[in-house]
Amino acid sequence: MWAEKYRPQTLDEIANQKEIVSRFKNFVEEKNLPHLLLVGPAGVGKTTSILALARDLYGPGYRNFILELNASDERGIGIIREKVKNFARTAAIASPVSFKILIMDEADHLTSDAQHALRRTMEIYTKTCRFCLLGNYSENIIDPIQSRCSVFRFSPLEEPDLKAYIQGIADKENLDIVDEGLDAIYQAAKGDVRKSINLLQGAAANQKLIDDVAIYNLLGNVSPEKVREMLEVALDGRFLESRELLRELLIDQGLAPDDIIRNIYREIMRNSSLTEQMKVKLSDTIGEVDYRLTQGSRAEIQLSTLLAHLALVGEEMK
Repeated sequence: MWAEKYRPQTLDEIANQKEIVSRFKNFVEEKNLPHLLLVGPAGVGKTTSILALARDLYGPGYRNFILELNASDERGIGIIREKVKNFARTAAIASPVSFKILIMDEADHLTSDAQHALRRTMEIYTKTCRFCLLGNYSENIIDPIQSRCSVFRFSPLEEPDLKAYIQGIADKENLDIVDEGLDAIYQAAKGDVRKSINLLQGAAANQKLIDDVAIYNLLGNVSPEKVREMLEVALDGRFLESRELLRELLIDQGLAPDDIIRNIYREIMRNSSLTEQMKVKLSDTIGEVDYRLTQGSRAEIQLSTLLAHLALVGEEMK
């Protein structure tokens, strides 16, 4: 998979997260490391960063001095008493530093008993092992563990960094990716690098030209252009015509109502011809329609109601 193929190997190759990378480089220079707790959304570089730190710290043979576990697979107290304790109690042999690193991904899935056992293990084997816990939510980690760790919070990649990274991969794979394709990947991935790379690879399996159509077809999502056209027709007062465009999206293309209403909301917020007061009124209507959809109301009727409100707003604009 391209996500593994293009995973950064050293701290210098990591995009974004500049402050965290700087701190990690200091750890490498000092050849010392505290227990770490890395938290943040999926696909923002938590695992990649700690593996890059380990490579910079130990050299090419870094795999001999680390152990990777996934707490979502083995989340009970047994994993702490067996695998974790057995790895942590043995000293590192022929290592440039005196400790090994245990990486526990999705640590926020550990049971409470397992976390309390882990806390005690972290205390006892500090000299021979450093613990690096990764998770999405720090509030699911007990306070005694958090107090023993240096906490680093990872944020989703910003738009310029993510687009530059995807463009670099496209260049290496001899793909022609247009700006609309990059925008579509960014909107779909929401800062998740792994998802962005997988989208690029999936689109590249069908064609060498990566545009927004290729990405939205891959996702099975509605294209913003079609939603924008439907909104423009509604705001022009042509309700019945906009309703036919809605039926095309819902029935002919089989798109999910929540995808359509999410795109409608985004396009309304971006529409410069609407006043703030109009956006407030429409946001209230969208919220009501969205709630009714979650309660099982008919999608076509509810979304048609929304288009009717847009047509009335369009008449006010005229």
